[in-house]
Amino acid sequence: MAMSDIVQYEVQGRIGIITLNRPEARNAVNGDVAAGVEAAVDQLEADPEVWVGILRANTEGQERPVFCAGADLKAINSGNAGGLNTKKGGFAGFAYRERTKPIIVAVDGLATAGGCEIVLAADLVVATTRSSFGLAEVKRNLIAGAGGLFRLPRAIGRSAAMELILTGEPLSAQRAYELGLVNRLVEPGTALDAALALAGQITAAAPLAVWASRKVVLASADHDDETLKQMTNEAFAGIMASEDTKEGLTAFIEKRPPNWQGR
Repeated sequence: MAMSDIVQYEVQGRIGIITLNRPEARNAVNGDVAAGVEAAVDQLEADPEVWVGILRANTEGQERPVFCAGADLKAINSGNAGGLNTKKGGFAGFAYRERTKPIIVAVDGLATAGGCEIVLAADLVVATTRSSFGLAEVKRNLIAGAGGLFRLPRAIGRSAAMELILTGEPLSAQRAYELGLVNRLVEPGTALDAALALAGQITAAAPLAVWASRKVVLASADHDDETLKQMTNEAFAGIMASEDTKEGLTAFIEKRPPNWQGR
């Protein structure tokens, strides 16, 4: 286990696991959490042996589990609002972080306000049936300032997102699954195991192809088809020149599992 106590990072095989560890404060984001998450993502990105990440939260001792309650209002009230953002990652060191490797968020409880925006910044979502998602800012005369206002409509459609945003009421995990925000809906207490299983499926695929594909999919929300076609062609050319493509083709011909190297 590495990192500070408030954000923990560990590696299991090809998977890096980041844990928010402020259960006594509903895993609210203060300056230490933001710095810790950014450092953990730095470590994940820099390690060539780690190909995918999981972001989870410790909810031990909570009567009603909370993945993340968003910004720590005590930190804001004491004049430390700026510390909730980092230069590379924005809010929580994560909301606007540019990265290569996919991150699965494992939610077992409430993800509200900035906590929901952390979820929306991840690539895939595993959630338990007792989870819920909300942007409650309008109830406090605030607005979701870390991407939620434009990422939620992309994830669940404009009409559903508009209702959530304007009422501040949460969305159940079941409904989030039906609308496409949640990839895997699982029983309470099993979010991490389900996320590890999904991460294992991803790491069984060729990492260079996974990372290149992710980049184009993310760009699809902001670019026209001609630009995306060019991006795809460039990514394809890079992949074709890699050692892993030769290995993948050889393994197919030899009817054996490929041995990916990430190069």
